[in-house]
Amino acid sequence: MSDQFLMKDGLGETAVLRIASGMQAAWPAFDVKGFEQTALRGIRDLGLKQRVNHLVSALNQHLPDDFVKTADILRRAPNNWDFGDPTDPIRSFASWPVIDYAATYGLEHPEVSLDLLKHLTHMFSAEFAIRPFILRYPELCLAAFETWVDDSNHQVRRLVSEGSRPRLPWGMRLPPYCDDPTPLIPLLTRLNNDPSDYVRRSVANSLNDISKDNPDIAVEVCQYWLRGTQATNEVSADTKWIVRHAMRSLIKSGRADVFPLLGFTANPKLELGDVKLSSSKIKLGEALAFETQIHSKSKSTQHLAIDFVIHHRKANGSLSPKVFKWKEMDLKPGQSLAISKKHAIRKINTRAYYSGQHQLDIVINGKTYRNIAFDLNCELPPDTR
Repeated sequence: MSDQFLMKDGLGETAVLRIASGMQAAWPAFDVKGFEQTALRGIRDLGLKQRVNHLVSALNQHLPDDFVKTADILRRAPNNWDFGDPTDPIRSFASWPVIDYAATYGLEHPEVSLDLLKHLTHMFSAEFAIRPFILRYPELCLAAFETWVDDSNHQVRRLVSEGSRPRLPWGMRLPPYCDDPTPLIPLLTRLNNDPSDYVRRSVANSLNDISKDNPDIAVEVCQYWLRGTQATNEVSADTKWIVRHAMRSLIKSGRADVFPLLGFTANPKLELGDVKLSSSKIKLGEALAFETQIHSKSKSTQHLAIDFVIHHRKANGSLSPKVFKWKEMDLKPGQSLAISKKHAIRKINTRAYYSGQHQLDIVINGKTYRNIAFDLNCELPPDTR
């Protein structure tokens, strides 16, 4: 059973029945049969997000036209809500249209809607629903976030960091925060030692989003967090984890000043021997095997992150780099080591391969030390085409 099918199934007939039951419990006048007929009509032909929108529209046809009255009904929904089978990983999806209702029909009532989203976020997460409000009422949302970061409910605290992510997957992008994320930094800073792992992971993901458009700001924030508290200068293990997770995109891109933040040696002193390939010509489906020698020229132990980059040929003949993690290691003073790797180049759904010259780079702590060309033949034998 595919992930896509499982996702869609989370907003199928069972979810519709649960929504209807929850609405009737919150508002006895709710037309259960009418809603079910409207909601189930054509739903099987819809994708996941289409189902969300379809069910929001169905709710609107059977709830009061006055959004303030409807918000009061929705606010009572959790009181008698059927949260589903605890073993069902998508049981919370039934709550999604209930929460997204505010984003579609409550934009003219921002104060009421924000209070509603805060109240309902524990049911599914209002991270998608809150984004239209951030774009339309940025100051109002920031003022709400200032109080939510100290809320006793970790779901509300997470809504601050997750709802404001500049590049939230599946969510609408927040261009103002892609351009200038500085209003988010004080909020993330207050959450970077949150007791909830759920919140801390969201903080790391938000800062990783920021690093894609504003890498300098993201690095500066991590540097500040790693100075520790003013009282003790101690840095918690949780903050160190956040920094490592938040910097993953910059590490992958090889930004050198990020490596020291993660404990790797800045400007390592070493020599790398020539890179030797088992063959300079390989076929799609085979492995690229390579080895080299690494020698320390330092008087102290160096902590190294060794990666390799394959520059894949594109259809237009240009090269596109892809970074692969290799190993982390400590290199003692004067130590020499032989390192080797086999990397299979197989046909995958997410990449199209083209015959011709490719390039292999060896990168240590963000610095490229060696590169070598090899030829890839993507022509398949006649009997396997």
